[in-house]
Amino acid sequence: FQPRQTFDVSPNIPRSFYLGHHHAGLARMRQTLSNIGLIIECRDFRVPLTSWNPLLERSLAAAANPSERARIIVYTHRDLAPSTRAAATAAARLRDFHLAHRHAAAVLFTGAGPSHARATRDLLDAIKHVARARDALTGTRALVVGMPNAGKSTVLNALRRRASTSTSKKVAKVARTGANPGVTRRLSSPVRIVGPEGSEEGDAGVGEGVFLVDTPGVFVPYVSDPERMLKLALVGCVKDGVVPKETLADYLLFRLNLAAAAGAGGCADDGSAYVSRLGMDGPTNDVGEFLEAVARRVGKVAKGGRPNYEAAAEWAVQEWRGGGLGKLLLDEVTPETLAREVEASKEETLSLNQARKREKEARKARKEARRLGISGGE
Repeated sequence: FQPRQTFDVSPNIPRSFYLGHHHAGLARMRQTLSNIGLIIECRDFRVPLTSWNPLLERSLAAAANPSERARIIVYTHRDLAPSTRAAATAAARLRDFHLAHRHAAAVLFTGAGPSHARATRDLLDAIKHVARARDALTGTRALVVGMPNAGKSTVLNALRRRASTSTSKKVAKVARTGANPGVTRRLSSPVRIVGPEGSEEGDAGVGEGVFLVDTPGVFVPYVSDPERMLKLALVGCVKDGVVPKETLADYLLFRLNLAAAAGAGGCADDGSAYVSRLGMDGPTNDVGEFLEAVARRVGKVAKGGRPNYEAAAEWAVQEWRGGGLGKLLLDEVTPETLAREVEASKEETLSLNQARKREKEARKARKEARRLGISGGE
């Protein structure tokens, strides 16, 4: 079996998910910056480069220096990424790169489950370190930001639960979470995650404590590379239905096959897990065959017993997001790709209309160049 080495992405797929409440939320974040001492930026570890949002980074300028407005970068969903050596190397490269270039005061990786409880504790310790360095009597206000569905509300809830373990109080979830982006549509009220100095859960030097504000996810106004849009849609940063479900299932199949072919050196626990899970004779590059196997296995059939491909595609994507069809790291993390992301982040952020206008002008220029080339040849 030879997996596809490239994926043909239609240039006509949607290239933005920048909604009105994203713009409004970002404007509100800017207005509160004078009172903010810490930015906690969440990025999805399954797409560690693609979920990097330069618009957020520039709009909410922060530094590694805790005495200024500090930044902590949190890579979420570590539990849904592979546990391979390649993924561990990627995590180490990300941490070393950000710290070496002073992008953040700390870089951490979090996930769900007991195995990631220590990560939440480490994040809370890093937040306390920033608060102590600021040494503000009124305490420290922090914003948790990131792309839609990057795990911001989950991080806030985990921090609040962790902070409450030193007291007898039971704390319910303070931020709504959901499988689809857009659950948080406005800035939340500040939630105390570190108690005031002198209290049971407070530390010396934290003043009145640390208060964390949840924010709406903010998408980039335009995604220049259509494959990046597929990656963001696959992990759930884009609302389901914006990108056709069968296209997402086809891209998932493509990446699972590539990971399986990479073997032990690849970035998947087992990219071929779908073969045994669906009772197939072997891997396939044919999305129709893949979705038919899904439909037969999990009962996604229409009247007359015909496979319901759309329902099967929806099931496959959701099952993968939960870790049930193999785990993937969708971005290649190397010194070269990291350097390219930094350079790309310095470029002007285009709106969807600006990008469309430039693409139209570029097409006209190419057409004119071809015309002149033909005329010259004659």
